[in-house]
Amino acid sequence: MITILESSMTHSKEDGYVGKVEFRVDNHKQPYEITLYRKKGKEWSYSLNFLKDSGGEEEIEAVEELLEENDEIYELLVEAAKSKLQE
Repeated sequence: MITILESSMTHSKEDGYVGKVEFRVDNHKQPYEITLYRKKGKEWSYSLNFLKDSGGEEEIEAVEELLEENDEIYELLVEAAKSKLQE
């Protein structure tokens, strides 16, 4: 369903953890990029965008819904970024 293309993560005292994951979703025209943020605590915040060219609003809304409802997929993206942590 999801294919990870590339991931990265950095950490600094000022910004906390900032991760990026580029990924594709089966049957969607455009790839996505999720930016993950964690300043303090254990809760991640995120921003979801199309990677390059804009796609359909219904597709990005479907991915948003998937991330909200499927903890496994969300954790997969977080772990992909965390695996590339550069301090």
